[in-house]
Amino acid sequence: MKSHTVHLTINLPARMEFQNITPEIDNIVAESGVQEGLVLVNAMHITASVFINDDESGLHQDYKKWLEKLAPFDASPKTYAHNRTGEDNADAHMKRQIMGREVVVAITEGKLDFGPWEQIFYGEFDGRRPKRVLVKVIGE
Repeated sequence: MKSHTVHLTINLPARMEFQNITPEIDNIVAESGVQEGLVLVNAMHITASVFINDDESGLHQDYKKWLEKLAPFDASPKTYAHNRTGEDNADAHMKRQIMGREVVVAITEGKLDFGPWEQIFYGEFDGRRPKRVLVKVIGE
């Protein structure tokens, strides 16, 4: 069995933003030489997410609006106990919990084996600094 690990660094300027990372994952799978296996794509920060969905701008706007309703940004320590530590990102932790930490995608005949419209996204909820994404490919 082969194993191939890459760490991506992503630095998005907005506090909340989504970036399609499917092309990068495609390239890493190709580099690995794995024809049949799995790829794990994992956000290495507790205020970021990796998820699979459609690459449609209206849907992304809907996600942002929905997440902001569920866990609105508010730097005040009165709103979120976590912000009493000097942080201002309690909402980002909650948004990450909703959107998820990682995805696992099958590799078939050397390619990501997706359903229609599926793409891999990095979700940023406390941006403006570099964060890592682990990509681990395993298989034959």
